[in-house]
Amino acid sequence: MKFVPHSYQRYCINRVLNTPALGLLLDMGLGKTVITLTAVNDLKYNRFTINKVLVIAPKKVAESTWVREASKWEHLKLLRFSTVLGSAAKRIKALNTPADIYVINRENIPWLVEHYRNAWPFDMVIVDEFSSFKNHQAKRFKALSWVRPHIKRIVGLTGTPAPNGLLDLWAQVFLLDQGERLGKRITGFRERYFEPDQRNRERVFTYAPKAGADEAIQRLIGDICVSMKAEDYLELPDITYNNIPVILDNKAQKAYNKLETEMLLQVDESTIDAGSAAVLTNKLLQLCNGAVYDEDRNIVNIHECKLEAFMELVEGLNRKPALVFYNFQHDKARIKKALEKTHLRVRELKTPQDELDWNNREIDILLAHPASAAYGLNLQDGGNHVIWFGLNWSLELYQQANKRLHRQGQTEKVIIHHLTVEGGVDEDVAAALENKTSTQDSLMAALKARIEKVHKDGEHL
Repeated sequence: MKFVPHSYQRYCINRVLNTPALGLLLDMGLGKTVITLTAVNDLKYNRFTINKVLVIAPKKVAESTWVREASKWEHLKLLRFSTVLGSAAKRIKALNTPADIYVINRENIPWLVEHYRNAWPFDMVIVDEFSSFKNHQAKRFKALSWVRPHIKRIVGLTGTPAPNGLLDLWAQVFLLDQGERLGKRITGFRERYFEPDQRNRERVFTYAPKAGADEAIQRLIGDICVSMKAEDYLELPDITYNNIPVILDNKAQKAYNKLETEMLLQVDESTIDAGSAAVLTNKLLQLCNGAVYDEDRNIVNIHECKLEAFMELVEGLNRKPALVFYNFQHDKARIKKALEKTHLRVRELKTPQDELDWNNREIDILLAHPASAAYGLNLQDGGNHVIWFGLNWSLELYQQANKRLHRQGQTEKVIIHHLTVEGGVDEDVAAALENKTSTQDSLMAALKARIEKVHKDGEHL
C-alpha cells in the first residue's frame, strides 16, 4: 500500500526527524506506529544518522504489531526486523541477527541492559506505551535510565502520558531529557509543583498540584512533546478502525490447529448447509477467543493469547472508558476475571442505570453483547473507544452496536478496535464485515475455503 500521510502525520514525522528526544502523545488509532517507522526509514536510509533501533513494547504488541505495520506499506519494505522474545537463548540469537529494528517486550529491558552493560548498541530507542515507564521506582525505568546517556535518539509513544495525574510525567520526561526540564530528582519536582493532599501524621499518600502547576509543566515540556487528541483533527473520519492482530504462541497454535483440523476434516464442503456452517464457525470463533464449550456446556480453556492482547489494549487506553463487545458467555466470564486484577470500574450493561452511569463517566469498562446493545441505547457521552473482543458474522448487529457511540452528540472521534487471531476464522469475519457482504454468503464461502484447505493439507501429509 502507498502511504499518503495526513497533514498531522506529516508534522509528527518531521518532529521525529528533527527532535532527538520526543514524546509523541497521540491518541490510540492516529497512526503512531507508521509515523515512527516512516521517520526511522528516513533516518536510516536517506540521512544515514542512525544504525540500530530498539523498539520497547508490550509483549503482544512486540510479537506482531510493528512487523505487520511495516509489511503493509510500500515505502517501508527495506526495513529489517528481529523480534527479541522467548527464552534467553532465543533472545540472544535474535540480537545477533542482522536487522535495522529490534523489538523487545518491556519486561526484558533489565535483562537487555545487563546483557550489553557498557556496550549498548542501539543509537535510537522507541518506547511504545511510554506511560508504562511512569514509575520511577520500577526496574525497567532504572535500567533504561542507566543506558540513556548512550542513546542518541529517543521517542516515547503514548495516548495518555499522565493517567493518574501530573506526577506520572516526571519519569517519562526524565527519560527524554535526563532531568533538564523537570529536574534530576522526583522529590524536587514534587516540592516545586505539588503539595500534600491525603496524609496521616507520618506519611503523605497523595499529592495535589499547586495552582498554575499544569500550565507551568506544559510550558517546560512543550518543545519536546507533541500532544494531539483525535477530536482535534477534523480531516480524520468520524470513525477509525484499529485492527490488532493476535499471534498465538506455539502451544496455543498447535491446540488451535488440531481442533480446527479435526472439526473440518469431518465435513465435506459440498454438502454443508447454512445451519451446520453456523455451528462450525461458532466453534472456530470460540477457539480464536481462547475457550470452547464441550458437549455438556462446560468451558474448556484453550489459550489466553487474545485475553493478554485485550489487557494490553486496556492498559494502553490508560483509564479512557471503553465499550467492550463479547461474543460468548465464556468470553465475558474470562474478561471479568482478568479485569478483577485492575482498579478499573467494570460493569455489565443490564439496566437503564448502567446506561446513565456510563454516560456520567462512572464506568471504565462497559461489557455488552451486541445482540442486547444494538438498538435504542444512547451511550455516546460515556466514551469514544469500542473494543470487539470477538466478532460475529452479523453485519447489522456490528454496525448497530458501533452506533451506540458513533451517533449524534458524540464530541470525539470514535475508534473501533478489533482483536483478530492471525490465520484464524476471526480474519474471515473481519474481511466479511469490511466488505459489507451478506452474512450467509460470507460464512459459507469462508468455511468452504477452510475445509478445502484442511483436506488438501491432509492429502499432502
